[in-house]
Amino acid sequence: MQAMFELTDTQALVQASLTRWLTDNAGFERRAGLLSTPEAIAPLWRGVSEDLGLLGAALPAAVGGQGGGLADHALILQALGHALLPEPYTACAVLGAGLLQRLPGELPRQLLAGLVDGAVRPMLATLEPGARHDLAQVHSTLQAAGTAAAADGANPAAATLSGRKALVRAAPYATHWLVSARDSAGLLRLALVSPGAAGITRRDLRLADGGWAAELAFDHTPVQAVLGEAGCDLLPLIEQINDDAQLATGAEAIGVMQRLLQNTLDHVRQRKQFGVAIASFQVIQHRLADMHMALLQANALVGATLLLLDGRDGPALPAAQRRTAVVTAQVAVARACRAVGQGAVQLHGGMGMTDELVIGHGFKRLTLIEGAGGGIDAQLRRVAAETDAG
Repeated sequence: MQAMFELTDTQALVQASLTRWLTDNAGFERRAGLLSTPEAIAPLWRGVSEDLGLLGAALPAAVGGQGGGLADHALILQALGHALLPEPYTACAVLGAGLLQRLPGELPRQLLAGLVDGAVRPMLATLEPGARHDLAQVHSTLQAAGTAAAADGANPAAATLSGRKALVRAAPYATHWLVSARDSAGLLRLALVSPGAAGITRRDLRLADGGWAAELAFDHTPVQAVLGEAGCDLLPLIEQINDDAQLATGAEAIGVMQRLLQNTLDHVRQRKQFGVAIASFQVIQHRLADMHMALLQANALVGATLLLLDGRDGPALPAAQRRTAVVTAQVAVARACRAVGQGAVQLHGGMGMTDELVIGHGFKRLTLIEGAGGGIDAQLRRVAAETDAG
């Protein structure tokens, strides 16, 4: 795999070790089994946490992590994307852990330590029916039960939760849900909820790319804790973590596209028409060149944005500039997903959509990534609205 940015020696070793481990333990022939049920992913998750110790790669040493950052998430997801087995890393280690890492109190630290060990899998549930990718449209509510919640969420009987969440990716894998809801003051907080708590209705869904999601409904569900400081709205933090996850998903897409392009190159070099390999046809070469250029552009933009957000090239960016940088990379990724995914299928012909080939599985994953967050148009409108507001 071509790296998205210049790796340190440690990062290169991490990615090489993960790639070898995935080749030995999670080959394509095992993909269907590992995604057949939410529980089937357990051996892979244990391997990433216990054999490789990678769940804490981007977490601080204080909770048992390795002190890395978003770039470390990206190189791991690039390898997982190349293996077509990213579940449930982004939802757990990028979204869930990213939020917990930025919240005050002892409870988030305890959950992060459990994540490093592989025992805790926190998943973020934010979007609601009809919200159309708007994280601010939250109608779920927290009702106080007895005394008010402590600022660090230490009171487990602090509140009950009512509301609905739509299509929470990786929710069936979770040991804990982090659910966005509004408190009595109308501020956005996070409720820590056990999937086994009373008053929960859960409908598991199998997505087109083989992953799992769920629709969640809460009816006066007791929460384990209310996270976030009292009087502080968590929407800006949730939006920032969501941007991180979009960029990390872009890194996953780079890995998927690199594999599809290599498989397509191998195919056109072997398949013959009129006694010659179709790779010699000019129209095929032009199509491959378009796919390759789209991938290179996405690779370069994701890599550059990762370094910006990690703070390696200067101070932290203001929120508006940060979001613009993420959307720019995400638009390049979405266009590359279409060029590489559709090109790989078309150059393979009808068999490119079968479950027997990597191509069909990769195409489905790239199609979902392309449409994430509402697709290219929604992402561009989001940046335009913020630019006008500024």
